Amino acid sequence: MPSRRQVWYYEPSPVARLLRPLGEHYTLRAFPRRATLARSHPKQQTLTTELIVGVADLERDNARELQQMAGDGERFRLIGLVGAASDRMNGGGDADVFAFLPRRVPAPLLERTIAAAFENLELALRERAAREELARTEQEMEELNRIGVALSSERDINALLNLILAKSRQVTNADAGSLYLVEEVAENSYQLRFKLTHNDSISFPFQEFTMPMTEQSMAGYVALHGEVINLPDAYHIPPDKPYRFNAKFDQQTGYRTRSMLTLPLRNPKGEVLGVLQLINCKRRAGIRLNSPEAFEREVVPFSERAGRLAYSLASQAAVAYENNKLYADIERLFEGFVGAAVTAIEQRDPTTSGHSSRVCTLTVGLAEVLDGADTGRYAQVRFSAEQMKEIRYAALLHDFGKVGVREEVLVKAKKLYPTHLALLRQRFDYVRKELEARIAQEKVRCLVEKSRDEALKRCEVLEQEFRRRLAELDDYFEFILRVNEPTVLPAGNFEKLLEIAQQTFCDPRGVEHRLLTPEEVRFLSIPKGSLDPDERREIESHVIHTFNFLLQIPWTREIRGIPEIARYHHEFMNGKGYPYQISGEQIPLQTRMMTVCDIFDALSAADRPYKKAVPVERALDILDMMVKDNELDPDLFQLFLDAKVYELTSTRR
Repeated sequence: MPSRRQVWYYEPSPVARLLRPLGEHYTLRAFPRRATLARSHPKQQTLTTELIVGVADLERDNARELQQMAGDGERFRLIGLVGAASDRMNGGGDADVFAFLPRRVPAPLLERTIAAAFENLELALRERAAREELARTEQEMEELNRIGVALSSERDINALLNLILAKSRQVTNADAGSLYLVEEVAENSYQLRFKLTHNDSISFPFQEFTMPMTEQSMAGYVALHGEVINLPDAYHIPPDKPYRFNAKFDQQTGYRTRSMLTLPLRNPKGEVLGVLQLINCKRRAGIRLNSPEAFEREVVPFSERAGRLAYSLASQAAVAYENNKLYADIERLFEGFVGAAVTAIEQRDPTTSGHSSRVCTLTVGLAEVLDGADTGRYAQVRFSAEQMKEIRYAALLHDFGKVGVREEVLVKAKKLYPTHLALLRQRFDYVRKELEARIAQEKVRCLVEKSRDEALKRCEVLEQEFRRRLAELDDYFEFILRVNEPTVLPAGNFEKLLEIAQQTFCDPRGVEHRLLTPEEVRFLSIPKGSLDPDERREIESHVIHTFNFLLQIPWTREIRGIPEIARYHHEFMNGKGYPYQISGEQIPLQTRMMTVCDIFDALSAADRPYKKAVPVERALDILDMMVKDNELDPDLFQLFLDAKVYELTSTRR
């Protein structure tokens, strides 16, 4: 076999004799002195693997042509022969010349110079190979880092699995691939789920299925042992291996599986979470394998380098997948916490059961409508997935602070507390009995002191007085029961209430009392709802309790706006809300959406002890009045109205 080291020179040349002994170590090639590159040696331009040292007389030979014939300048070194008087011998001359020697160079010197030139070539080639290897490694590391960032930032589990398989195929130039996940079916019992498959050359219907995790399949073997299987041809598996290739897919589709690389998705603890199977490494990316010739021509075994890259990516993928599962577990845990918090609210006030969930549904629905709007004031507003999550959690937890409100205030259904009404009823019953007893005594006295006719006349008058006073008491009490009912809008006949409050009666000791106490008058005079100013302030404090509670939760950076969104859900655009009296754009957009939905549900929800449910149309009318009073955002209410967001909870009331 010819040496990969070649020495070129022109003939006739004085050095020919000196070079002949070197034929044992090098391939010697002589060229006619008047040769031209294009006419005599056109193929020399394609030399790429030989190392060439040219020896030429720089004054007689065409050294540049010799260099051009060598082609690759990094594989060629020129030794120039010059006259003894040439200034090139003193360090001047061409930079392309490796060494200058006298025409009458001694053979040993020429031999050592040629050997040095070859060593220089080999050193240069090793340096170039090292640079190329370093550049390739840096590129691969950068790509792996980019992939790692992409994997770690993907929160959707299905998108993550697709990304893992796609990037694994990309870095190995695989035509197809599959992904299996390890699933625990019982304690210390596992199975494989065939989760995902990609194929650039053919399309076919795919459906997930499970399979036993045994050594009989390559995926099962890798899952059990954590080893990598790299097969040049899946149809030629060594007979001592327990696994076999299932050719059913190839038979059904006409595909031809050849090279296969099967790797474990192993976490840092050494646990195998899944199996990655890459199929048919291609020489050129983008080529479709649509014929037997294409499979034969394009498919090559997975290289050791490809295996290392895929294994490194699989390790990153395992960490990303485990983190994603952990993130999903945390999400479920937090969902459970939120659900428990909402349940705690509703258990304290069962009459508002479902309110938080309905407000959440309505607010998220309105946010989705706003997010898709392409006209109007909010046409440019878009919510990210994290912002939608903020809106959802803030809506679910907006009333959690009610756990800090006294239960008797929280569930107060009427203007008077039940105990107050019971005492008032007993007082009226006492006044009735006292009236009845006093009239009876007066009748007895008349019968004793007066004649029969006078006594009968007087008793008749007393009976009429008794009936009149009894009817008056009944009327008073019925009126009290009516004004005790809360109203959605301000209402009340408080003049008659003051009239009743002026009525008096005497207790058994003769002490005079008013029919209504000042506290009862104060409660019954509440113009709207069932709460007096002090009670309303206590109820309103639930907003601050909610905010303080939510501040204690270590929210992630993406959803840390939840406390602020929930904090202002009772503020109005005109600054007359509570508890901070902020207005307009000071109120977060997400909160303004929640306020519309919160008020709508409070108005239209099922009957509560302190109010009757109003029809949807009436609730919308009230909201419209609030918009006109500059309490609600008009653009958000219009979106709520136009998109019929209010219908989202119509079947859940």
